[in-house]
Amino acid sequence: MKKTPLALWLYLGLLLPVCWLQGCESFWGSETDTDFLDVPIYNDQTVAYVPIQPVWEGFSRPVDVVAGWDELIYVADAGTEEVVSFDQAGNELGRFPVPGLTAIAQDRRLDLLALGTRDTVISNTAFRLPALYRLRLRGADGYGLQYARVVRVVIHPFYFKSGTPTQSDEAVSLRSISVLADNRYYVSRNGPSNNPLKFGGPDDAVLLFNAQDEFVTPVQVSTALGLFRDYFRSPQGITTFAAPPQSPAVNRRGDFIFTSTEPNNVLKVQIIRLEESAGGSSYRLLQTLVGDTSKADDFLYRPGRFGRPTDVCVAGDGTNYIFVVDVEKDSLFQFNALGYEGVNPPAGSSSRKAIRASFGGRGQGLTQFNEPRAVAYLRQIVYVADAGNARLLRFKLTTDFD
Repeated sequence: MKKTPLALWLYLGLLLPVCWLQGCESFWGSETDTDFLDVPIYNDQTVAYVPIQPVWEGFSRPVDVVAGWDELIYVADAGTEEVVSFDQAGNELGRFPVPGLTAIAQDRRLDLLALGTRDTVISNTAFRLPALYRLRLRGADGYGLQYARVVRVVIHPFYFKSGTPTQSDEAVSLRSISVLADNRYYVSRNGPSNNPLKFGGPDDAVLLFNAQDEFVTPVQVSTALGLFRDYFRSPQGITTFAAPPQSPAVNRRGDFIFTSTEPNNVLKVQIIRLEESAGGSSYRLLQTLVGDTSKADDFLYRPGRFGRPTDVCVAGDGTNYIFVVDVEKDSLFQFNALGYEGVNPPAGSSSRKAIRASFGGRGQGLTQFNEPRAVAYLRQIVYVADAGNARLLRFKLTTDFD
């Protein structure tokens, strides 16, 4: 294969963030003897994610799923406006109502964070405002969602300003949430008012909160063109690299991945890296290589790779696989940590590059979806909230079975 010159890769590294910002309109002891062991021979067709049955049903409209730090599975059902908890065997453990529920996360203290709405009356005017609910799962009677209570509600826009909210504030939505190793967290936000100079930042933003639910800052991203307060366009799903199970090796960096459903964005899934130094810190787009088909058949950063990606998660087991669900393509996409689409070839594989394992398509089959809204991962199992089919699907890689 003809190799791409290094100069071209450097040029593309500068071009990609520019395309993102401008829509590409202006730019484009003794050793054990193991000889007796038979090494299994794999081919590309045998390496795939296969469904695990039974399907988890009984939902109205599941729009989010997370693997908790307590190693339980939590589902946000927007149809019933309830958080539902399960053990890994699929036994339902509890439910808790959250008005306007859209997304959930769990911090390492085992509190649940739920995004929804809050009805309030201010100056004789009724408002329905976006809100974040902190649920304490540990109580006098035990631990679990069945013992949960609300201990704090953070209401938009009062985490950064006071006074009477506006119709524009009511139009804002909090889309997704993901927790860092130190219990700070990011929230993705959408809305109609996107003046970068606006107090509190533009409505389309990724926000950083501390572990006490206090607003810290809207994330600003540095590029070759400067510092942008309005870098994000219709941000949806967001995930940090801190993922269960609990371990001293949990990723402690402030990096995150977000998805965007803005039609004009050519890179709809991006990795944002927090670079820290003695002179301060800055967020920057993490570059990954695109186009080397000796490494993979497709890539996370290929322009136009996604339609409407609504969620993303990272495997916390050392594989560092990245999973993306796309409601336009009704598909689950899988990438390795380098942005190559596919899983790493197992021992004995005939492949010398990432083996593609993405799948999907519209339907009700066990490997099909109808509006997959969210994805989670725990102990080699991938969980997909299949909203249009009112179910939760589970998958496992064939090479991960004992």
